[in-house]
Amino acid sequence: MKEEFFKYQAQTTPFPLAMEVKKAKGSYIYDTSGKKYLDFVAGVSACSLGHRHPAVVKAISKQLKKYLHVMVYGEYIQKPAIELTKLIADLLPDPLEKTYLTNSGTEAIEGSLKLARRVTGRSEIIGANYAYHGNTMGSLSVMGYEERKQAFRPLIPDVRFIEFNREQELQKITTKTAAVILETIQGGAGFIQPLNDYLKKVKQRCDEVGALLILDEIQPGIGRTGKMFGFENYNVVPDIVVMGKGLGGGLPVGAFTAAAKHMDLLKENPMLGHITTFGGNPVIAASCLATLKTVLKENLMRKALEKEQLFRKLLVHPKIKEVRGIGLMLVIMLDTPEEATDLVMECQDQGLILFFLLFEKRAVRITPPLTISKKEIREGCDIILKVLSN
Repeated sequence: MKEEFFKYQAQTTPFPLAMEVKKAKGSYIYDTSGKKYLDFVAGVSACSLGHRHPAVVKAISKQLKKYLHVMVYGEYIQKPAIELTKLIADLLPDPLEKTYLTNSGTEAIEGSLKLARRVTGRSEIIGANYAYHGNTMGSLSVMGYEERKQAFRPLIPDVRFIEFNREQELQKITTKTAAVILETIQGGAGFIQPLNDYLKKVKQRCDEVGALLILDEIQPGIGRTGKMFGFENYNVVPDIVVMGKGLGGGLPVGAFTAAAKHMDLLKENPMLGHITTFGGNPVIAASCLATLKTVLKENLMRKALEKEQLFRKLLVHPKIKEVRGIGLMLVIMLDTPEEATDLVMECQDQGLILFFLLFEKRAVRITPPLTISKKEIREGCDIILKVLSN
């Protein structure tokens, strides 16, 4: 299978981990030799409830017996999508009430950028250095990392960048600005949290000049930071919030939510201002709905904060310079990129899945399922400490 993987499937790097997966359940992935791996990555923050959570499998199975895709997005009334978008509205603060469902986080970013231009009639978009919002052309345009963009230029015009957490740069947001797009917590840059009411100050500046604030919750959202949405930790309400990853319960999804008066602008002048064939797919919507309900029912947000404290208590070692993040969105900071690479590779050999960040090469990701047990946390941390000691 490995030979065919390299021959027929397009690769994203010269050196994929290339584990041959047989099955996955709970907090574990099993390879074709029968070896099991404790998963501290959760599909890069995507599998909020671990692998094949019973509530998610039940919801998918139930919907499979009714109907799959029946019509392009927005034409037919389908119960799973209605129930999902209603619950999202219930969970978000006013005026965030109307949701557009997409196939991925990056597609939701594209939709949010278009919506901001439509609402304001302006073109300028301001992003942050070392930001990551996806890899389609619009999302790539607001990525603050030139090394990854240069080969694909020209990208969309009229994009500017500011430094995350640097308040003195907020004056770059002007009456020419349609939107400021930020990750609530910078992911690829090293799980950098906003400091000193930074996001609140960005929103105040946006309000002063008539710009919109888009917050990318694709990683921090769906309970991972101890709140349903990461921005709830920072006393701010964005104009548009973007979701993905952990919402899907292991299936591909994206969504962006805004005030109804704003979202309604996408349906006319021109009609089909944003369109997708498979957005709101009933099977995926059923999985999302089951995921959200389970996060709420099982108090996984509160438990994420308890588990964070256990990680911080256990992950003490001379080679660990810092544990960054909040809830179950954590990274171990080491001295060098080589140490980080060695830790990831050796831990996989020892049956523990860790992973890298996009831009901060000294960091090692720890974003396990929200359902991970304290026993499993201890098991995984023991492996990390033993590998570091060796």
